Amino acid sequence: ENNNKDLIIKINNEMKEKERLDKRRKLSSKLSFINNEDDDDEGGTSNELVDKKIKKNPDVDTSFLPDKERDLAIELEKEKLKLEWLKEQDKIKNEILEVVYSYWDGYGHRKSIKVKKGTTIGRFLELIRHDLSQEFHDLKSVNMDGMMYVKEDIIIPHNYSFYDLITTKARGKSGPLFHFDVHEDIRLVNDIRIEKDESHPGKVVLRRWYEKNKHIFPSSRWEVYDPNAQHDKYTISDTLVNK
Repeated sequence: ENNNKDLIIKINNEMKEKERLDKRRKLSSKLSFINNEDDDDEGGTSNELVDKKIKKNPDVDTSFLPDKERDLAIELEKEKLKLEWLKEQDKIKNEILEVVYSYWDGYGHRKSIKVKKGTTIGRFLELIRHDLSQEFHDLKSVNMDGMMYVKEDIIIPHNYSFYDLITTKARGKSGPLFHFDVHEDIRLVNDIRIEKDESHPGKVVLRRWYEKNKHIFPSSRWEVYDPNAQHDKYTISDTLVNK
């Protein structure tokens, strides 16, 4: 948001500079007109006045030559488009999502929570900890660093946001981490296309539980998210699946 404010200030300053140059050009043209009238009063002929001026050939392409006003106009247009894009992204980040998840302590406890699309995984886990600490006492003694979010056998680092993962179409072992169809666990609120009872929630687990059980299925399959990783094959139970 601070970067957006700085950009707005910069654009406003550049627009003021352009207005100043326009006024200066108009004033210069006006003064030139007055001088021409004075020259006429002194008896100068129109041919003599033309000869005194260096005129540009309209048939010659001069677009490659430096033009401060043109360059400034181009930069202003670029900054305007960039600002519009940033505003649109801010709007997207503020969209509300309902995320269905399973708090996993060896058994699945299905829950849901509403968050903004720009919410980071770390913040998401902290909100869950706050919501569930009365029901699950183990959560009272941990903070978000002691919690993990696992989706499609992928451990998602805390610094990523849902916006990051959705817009980049991040993938897990068995497909996209997040997408909007009838089998998904994350959806825009009030999206009637989603059948809630058919969703596949990610797991929220305590890190200490994972460290104790990471040699046992299903946690033995989990890997830390790598945006450059390629998951060509994966297994469901003992069945090999080719993607």
